[in-house]
Amino acid sequence: MNDNSLPAQNYAILARIDRLPPSRYLMGLVGRIAAGGWFEFFELFMPGFISLGLVRAGIYTISNKGLLDTNSFASFLASFFVGMFLSTAVFGFVSDKFGRRSIFIYSMIGYSVAQFAIACLSSPVMIDIARFCAGFAVGMQLINNDSYITELTPRAQRGRYMTTSFIFILSAIPVAALLAALLVPHDPFGISGWRFVVAIGAASGIVVWFVQRGLPESPRWLEVHGRVAEADAVVAKIEARVEAEQGRRLAAPDLTVPDAVVETGYWTEMFSAFYLPRTLMISVFQFSQTIAVFGFTAFVPVLLMKQGFTIVHSLYYSMFIVLLAPVGAAFGAYFSERIERKWQLVFTAILIGLGGAIFASAINVPVVVFGGCLIALGNNWMISIFHPYAAELFPTRIRARAIGFTFSWSRISSIFVGYWVGDLLAVYGAYAVFVMIGAAMLAIVIGVGVFGPATNGRSLETLSP
Repeated sequence: MNDNSLPAQNYAILARIDRLPPSRYLMGLVGRIAAGGWFEFFELFMPGFISLGLVRAGIYTISNKGLLDTNSFASFLASFFVGMFLSTAVFGFVSDKFGRRSIFIYSMIGYSVAQFAIACLSSPVMIDIARFCAGFAVGMQLINNDSYITELTPRAQRGRYMTTSFIFILSAIPVAALLAALLVPHDPFGISGWRFVVAIGAASGIVVWFVQRGLPESPRWLEVHGRVAEADAVVAKIEARVEAEQGRRLAAPDLTVPDAVVETGYWTEMFSAFYLPRTLMISVFQFSQTIAVFGFTAFVPVLLMKQGFTIVHSLYYSMFIVLLAPVGAAFGAYFSERIERKWQLVFTAILIGLGGAIFASAINVPVVVFGGCLIALGNNWMISIFHPYAAELFPTRIRARAIGFTFSWSRISSIFVGYWVGDLLAVYGAYAVFVMIGAAMLAIVIGVGVFGPATNGRSLETLSP
């Protein structure tokens, strides 16, 4: 008889994963997946830091004449997020159908090709098309990697593994800021500095070729698709490596952990009586968080120039502010299993609102930078926590498509936030931008605080049956 036809409970796959102790080997697997995430976040946050270079080169303008103005920097932002919206809202099922590892590889290669094209183009329309393709690949990668890490890690340390990975992932933000500060004001070898910053992101295709070797498929995904013997082999290899690392046998698995059911998930399950409140809650969260994260980060050099700084000073102050990106993730990693994740999301929303109020009302450099640092700290702490939190809310059979659908609401707000910020800056100034951000954070405080379920330390299969 084919091993894949054996019932899942004979192997106790889920119980064996959930009883794994912390280990360097498992963190190494998570780190390799996070290497893909590093380039995603480089691309996500890089536009704000090269914005002044694109304007200086005469390719884009900060002001815009509407949604169809392809010469506006807002269209540069929006084209990427339209691609992300399409991949997250419509193609989230691809990861659920074809597996986490294959999507990890092919989406990164697609992103790398598109990013290289952007570095070589000068036409705003062609750049926007390449940005759309890059956004499509990055959107698929983001939802895939959240599912991938969540399914490989045990329940007691699930949040810590993912938030720790974001310390590395979010280091992409200050790196992008540093490269922009060094290159954007100049034209090395007669080539616009912003092109070098973009081209560095294209190196992801080379990196992923090395990190993907030996990376296993998600055992939870294999089991749900009836490939139980393969799932057993993956878990057995992980167990052997962890035992060798610790020099002792692992404890017996807790067989009260529910077994996965071999079944096909359906898109409509997100709107069933059990999952609809979660779908609505996390969708509102995703729409709102992007207003703060990208409404601030993508425009921080411009916001600083509105406060009277020069292009060079605004780029260096931006770099200083976003140095707190990995620090925010470190806060998330430290508190991930110590404080319930939903309450961390509420606290970071309050912190962002406070930082926005300080930034908007400040009249001197130290206070402006302090306000910006509070926003950056809150933004990135929130990012490190919401990724594991959102992935915990849905079962393996629909996890990627549910993350994709709910995450797509953040892409909708991302498409328009560039236009909103640009218009508010032009008409009302920086204060109006932070009123908008504060309103978005209030929606998070109410939505997650009142309707968000507690997730810490609970088995995925118990939390999301």
